[in-house]
Amino acid sequence: MDCRPFFFKKFGMFHHRSTMRIGTDAVLFAQWVDVKSFDNALDIGTGSGIIPLILSQKGVAYVDAVELDADSCEEARQNFEISMWKEKLKIYNDDVRVFSDNVNKKYDLIVSNPPFYASDVKPIRDKKVMARHVSTLSFKDLLCSAKKMMKEDSRFAVVLPFYESRLFIKEAEYLGFHLQKEMQIIPIEGKDANRVNMQFVLNKVDEVETELFTIRNKDYSYTEDYKIFLKDYYLDF
Repeated sequence: MDCRPFFFKKFGMFHHRSTMRIGTDAVLFAQWVDVKSFDNALDIGTGSGIIPLILSQKGVAYVDAVELDADSCEEARQNFEISMWKEKLKIYNDDVRVFSDNVNKKYDLIVSNPPFYASDVKPIRDKKVMARHVSTLSFKDLLCSAKKMMKEDSRFAVVLPFYESRLFIKEAEYLGFHLQKEMQIIPIEGKDANRVNMQFVLNKVDEVETELFTIRNKDYSYTEDYKIFLKDYYLDF
């Protein structure tokens, strides 16, 4: 196993012990979500802690993170501790359903790269099951937990595969959320979108802001839009 840290422009982090390694979904999602300098944020299912670190680089005031898997939690704790933002990052090894019942504060921003693939054949390794399937946390559980910790004007953002995103939007609307904006992510020029970043609010929205974003050209090189969007993070950009 390669245990070397992964380096971004302003921080490095370990991710070999976590349920899922650093991937495009989380980096693109964390850069896309709206942040404000006073935001007290929460990341649900943080894994190795990549999303809180990017939110911190973007200038949020504070980020709590919740992670059920003990190994992932310990690795995120280590990554937070070696970062320049360690004073405004905190990790909790807990089930978000329990955490949401016991936490005594509300968040301005809640984000999650949650379990998905509700109907696919589950991978063999238990950590993969936990990271990528709704067997441990349903969409309803995630939405209800988030809502308990939101203020009237809070934002809640998630990233999901395209099909699951349509199911999630319906569940969210039923529970009183309103889709504010979404980014439909196309992996290669000419293909259909396979991931969707979504941001919800509790107040009604006049019009949903929808954008299409392509990661790679037909020759598999990165698009200029992708390189510009993530230039503050990846060393090669």
